[in-house]
Amino acid sequence: MAKKEQRVLIALVCQECKSQNYITVKNKLNETEKMTFKKFCKTCKKHTAHKETEKLD
Repeated sequence: MAKKEQRVLIALVCQECKSQNYITVKNKLNETEKMTFKKFCKTCKKHTAHKETEKLD
């Protein structure tokens, strides 16, 4: 029997300009809440908050 996939792809979107800048993986069993990181946005050209969204294929 195949086991459920625990790690999912997520996209990180800038909260100021709404551009998708980063893609990463997340263990959905350990991290149930949406993650927020402070990362560099190349369109804003500064460090801003990036929030998790679903990765669209």
